[in-house]
Amino acid sequence: MRKPLIFAAASGLLILAVLFLQPHAPDLAALRGWTDAADSWRREHPAALPTGFLVAYIVVAALSLPFAVWMTLAAGALFGFWEGLVLVSFASTIGATLAFLAARYLLGDWVHARLGARGRSIDAGLKRDGPFYLFTLRLIPVIPFFVVNLLMGLTPISAGMFYIVSQAGMLAGTAVYVNAGTQLAQLRSLSDITSPTLLVSFGLLGVFPWIARAIAGWVRRRRLYGRWQRPRQFDRNLIVIGAGAAGLVASYVAAATRAKVTLIEAGQMGGDCLNTGCVPSKALIRSAKLAHQMRHADRYGLTPATPEIPFTKVMERVHRVIAEIAPHDSVARYTGLGVEVMQGHARLIDPWTVEVAGNDGATRRLTTRAIVLATGARPFVPPLPGLEEVGYLTSDTLWEDLRDQDAPPRRLVVLGGGPIGTELTQALARLGAGVTQVEMAPRLLMREDPEVSAHVATALRDDGVEVLTGHRATRCGVTDGEKWIELEADGETRRVPFDAILVAVGRAPRLQGFGLQELGIRAERVVETNDYLETLYPNILAAGDVAGPYQFTHTAGHQAWYAAVNALFGNLKRFRADYRAVPWATFTDPEVARVGLNETEAREKGIAYEVARYGLDDLDRALADGAATGFVKVLTIPGKDRILGVTIVGEHAGDLIAEFVLAMRHGLGLGRILSTIHIYPTLAEVNKYAAGVWRRAHLNPRLLGYLARYHQWRRG
Repeated sequence: MRKPLIFAAASGLLILAVLFLQPHAPDLAALRGWTDAADSWRREHPAALPTGFLVAYIVVAALSLPFAVWMTLAAGALFGFWEGLVLVSFASTIGATLAFLAARYLLGDWVHARLGARGRSIDAGLKRDGPFYLFTLRLIPVIPFFVVNLLMGLTPISAGMFYIVSQAGMLAGTAVYVNAGTQLAQLRSLSDITSPTLLVSFGLLGVFPWIARAIAGWVRRRRLYGRWQRPRQFDRNLIVIGAGAAGLVASYVAAATRAKVTLIEAGQMGGDCLNTGCVPSKALIRSAKLAHQMRHADRYGLTPATPEIPFTKVMERVHRVIAEIAPHDSVARYTGLGVEVMQGHARLIDPWTVEVAGNDGATRRLTTRAIVLATGARPFVPPLPGLEEVGYLTSDTLWEDLRDQDAPPRRLVVLGGGPIGTELTQALARLGAGVTQVEMAPRLLMREDPEVSAHVATALRDDGVEVLTGHRATRCGVTDGEKWIELEADGETRRVPFDAILVAVGRAPRLQGFGLQELGIRAERVVETNDYLETLYPNILAAGDVAGPYQFTHTAGHQAWYAAVNALFGNLKRFRADYRAVPWATFTDPEVARVGLNETEAREKGIAYEVARYGLDDLDRALADGAATGFVKVLTIPGKDRILGVTIVGEHAGDLIAEFVLAMRHGLGLGRILSTIHIYPTLAEVNKYAAGVWRRAHLNPRLLGYLARYHQWRRG
């Protein structure tokens, strides 16, 4: 707070100085007298006056004193148009830059700490477009000079860029006033300069950069699309490639707005989430949890039992759940909604033409105004020597490969300690597999705080998993018919035998075979898009795993709305994708859910924070349910109840986090959560109690002392 207080004190002194000096500001008659006297002195000291004037103007501009207009007029009267223009142009820009630097030094860190994630998104936009906005503001003289200086000091624009743009942007206005100063003897009032016509002209001048920008954008698009033959008319308004979460939402939005939309999918409707990801894994996790509860029934006052696990029936249930949910994502449903669904592989021929190699062998070419790429991702398989020879499972293939097995693999190695690997590790261990989990990083779930990783690792070990963190896989092989993987840790090597290996080290977007490279669309790790999810070609957009930066079903659907709306209505209004409050969960037992910053990220980014923490071991419902493991940890701005991030570890953490997501999305603080009635006894009360921890930490002890005296007085 020291720097903001210094700034406030300096501002207070300047305000007092302005209030004192304002009544003594010169009028035109006084200014003429001063310039006449200065002109006489200049003849005796030809070099001193310009130098002194330059320094004085810099000080006036840096301190935002109310004399800049008068000094600009005086420059024209004393030095003539060209010399006066040069002096005022450089002096005003230097002074503005000093004010800019002072604001950045005294307020920059404080403002960014208070804005948090919202400040980072603002900075990202200003880093790209800040010079353009600054130039526009400089052309509109009705916007106070000093306000622009101070506000720009809080942005990431560099001091050098600020100086250059300010010098150019203020030149036109400076020239008008300096020229008026050369005619000082004929001026009767300032209204002779600031006439309505002149102000309107400046306003139009301020709009000019936007017009120029629109024209430049049109020229850029003409050059971009120039090598392609644009169809005279289009078969469709939108083509969506991929029928996963993003593709389904995008096509639904288009159909709901009565656009003609075609959805193209080469594989199964519903994508990875329905067929190989979220749905089957959660069905498996539920069966595994029940088996775990049977083994530990004594925790609930019952007799423990060793469950019989007919693994084929467990897998039958998994596929039954997929089949029950499949109609929600089916061809029939989306056709009924007004979406044309085509089964086949899509490839871009040009920015408006898509070739579809149908699953029936037929090939068609379709034209469209816009395209949304929603091709999803697939498991990443590392180039581990010997892996292909020993054979491997992935999160995509295990559902079919293990479907007809009577039992899970007796010895299973899971390669990867992220959310997918950790969820499947625990589920398969609880269903009878002997699992060794291998992670190259020093701990599991590296995106979470160390204490979260420790909670999950303890739970896995309690389920019989051998957790090997800090181990790097070097190769696989087969010796005497037995498969093995070689691991390296702390300079030592060991071999772990296995019957099956599950590779779960991450997912890679599907980028190949869609014609992206031929069109010049940049796609390395993901398809490169702007804030509006547009690719190199504004009418081709991307959403979901193929676009990043998150690989969650819910963010894919979230992005798809923006992609569809921008594709259909971007010529009228575009919307930036909003990532201000993105939650996620890892469905281990206990679950892990998070939104916003955790402590590790806050420290890495140098963001000041406070922590309010409440343990589930103190919550009535958690104790009654035998689920008193875990905690809620809330990060807030120091001294404020505004939420920076929340981590929840415990039963139904993925459900409990929703209240905090809503609060962060709409700028609600912990005080609002504390004042909300929560049903007793529920797990949701933990959110209120965490808010209560924050409140107790911020009670005013002096006020409490006064209250104690008041109550003592009331007792007589």
